Amino acid sequence: MATIDLKILPTLKTNGAEPKRANGNGRAFAINPTFVRDTHPIDFPWKIEWNADTCIRCGSCVATCTFGSIKPELQKQGATLSIGNSPKPVDSTQVMMAIKQVREPKHFCRGCSMCEKVCPTNSIRPVENDHNRFPLVARAGASPIKRGGRGHHMPIRILDYIKVGRISQMTDPSLDAARHTFDMLTPLGRGLPANELPLKVENGKLVPNGITPPLRWIYPVMIGDMSVGALSWRMWEAIALAVAYLNEECGMPVRMSSGEGGMPSRLLKSEYLKYFIIQIASGHFGWNRIIKAMPEMITDPAGVLIKIGQGAKPGDGGLLPAEKVAPHIQAIRGVPKADLMSPPNHQGLYSIEESVQKMFLSMNAAFKFRVPVAIKVAASSTSVAVFNNLIRDPYHIVGGFFLDGISGGTGAAHEVSLDHTGHPILSKLRDCYLAAVDQGKQGQIPLFVGGGFGDTGDLAADAFKAICLGANGVFSAKIWLQLAGCVGNEKGRCNACNTGHCPVGICTQDPRLVARLDVDAVAQNVVDYFLALDQELKKLMAPIGNSTLPIGRSDALVAMDKEIGERLQVAYAC
Repeated sequence: MATIDLKILPTLKTNGAEPKRANGNGRAFAINPTFVRDTHPIDFPWKIEWNADTCIRCGSCVATCTFGSIKPELQKQGATLSIGNSPKPVDSTQVMMAIKQVREPKHFCRGCSMCEKVCPTNSIRPVENDHNRFPLVARAGASPIKRGGRGHHMPIRILDYIKVGRISQMTDPSLDAARHTFDMLTPLGRGLPANELPLKVENGKLVPNGITPPLRWIYPVMIGDMSVGALSWRMWEAIALAVAYLNEECGMPVRMSSGEGGMPSRLLKSEYLKYFIIQIASGHFGWNRIIKAMPEMITDPAGVLIKIGQGAKPGDGGLLPAEKVAPHIQAIRGVPKADLMSPPNHQGLYSIEESVQKMFLSMNAAFKFRVPVAIKVAASSTSVAVFNNLIRDPYHIVGGFFLDGISGGTGAAHEVSLDHTGHPILSKLRDCYLAAVDQGKQGQIPLFVGGGFGDTGDLAADAFKAICLGANGVFSAKIWLQLAGCVGNEKGRCNACNTGHCPVGICTQDPRLVARLDVDAVAQNVVDYFLALDQELKKLMAPIGNSTLPIGRSDALVAMDKEIGERLQVAYAC
């Protein structure tokens, strides 16, 4: 904790009272260096309610709490009893065990409710405290507040103000969602206009006359960036199992991005690599393992994603706290056990044009121009300028533009970055798409968006609306963690992915906590949700009469708010 040198302040005479020092205005104030430590549970976001009468003192709650927020404590309890035929008050005391909330800010309760879940008598529970002063006490020791799991808390959710308003009926019949055949694929890779296709006519037939950029047809809903350092190895195994099953057994070409921290080496050397997008970011963590594995790769990855920034904390580098840097993470990233902070940008790149010429060209060359290479940036006021520069792409090697909005989550970041930087995603999605339309180049570079999609559980509806606004697809990550049992939410519950103490074993490297995760159950939940999502997407495509993805069909939408409608150029309906 930072200390104040009292010698630098002139002492004021206080007539025998507590010594005081003068501030810059000459006024006196008392100095109590320990006041920030004198905290009480009422200062914290969550308070523990414990019922001494029903508690059986089994200790399950204390054993389950991974944050050290509660502890057993002996306390003396007095009682006055009236006994005998002629009642006479008798004072008695006994020593009993009580459950107390720890007062240290480092061990504050996150409200995960794990203690409540395991209590056999429902004697304990966390209660949200709206009158807390935690933003003040949490900075004891001159440390900024860190948070994981969720991004910015938006005042309204724009997607909820947009509805599917064009319903085909008599003049333009709708489709039968149950019996019609739908094409649910979207491209990942550079598309070429008809006049640039490397084809020529010979003897009345079209024959290849050059090389086309690599392109993959994938499912329009992707699993967003989550590395093996951010997730536990069992969570990674569960998602990989689900992705493989969806591709192999269900015929749904779902793709997942590895995140900057790399992916398990056995997956890099397996045939399932074709279902994963490997990511390289400013820290280049895990990239050495990918390079070393390339000679042993039996198939190409689905793509390469160069991450410039993310929406939850744009302009700020990635962070993996030391608490989560387990031995196998150290081996993958080639680092000691320490906080791993990526620089906020790629140190070797100083312009958009240079990113195209250097990184795209080198990554394409690494896989001999067989794999689409895309770029991911944070949504901001400059997004359209970046997209316009990329869409010119004289080399035809930019395979996708991933745009991440303010509502996206993150495994760890400073709270000031999460809450006070970023840009809503839908307006930037619309701006980028319309900029491509103005140039007649829509669809040439696939546009994928993320950041808050599926927050309410309705990922299919969110994805459909984004596609109608111009996206080729969406990526989401938080919803898959919630399907795995994540207890965090958008209102501040848990959201402690940065601590390494995830109570359900999803975002931790602690073997005792990781063991709490059921791999098969998580994989089943993810598969079930994707299958339901597929049906829901078709249920939305059928009424507007589309058997293929309605990319850019903003005429199918109506806005329930006039300003939102004007900003997104969507019809307003009241």
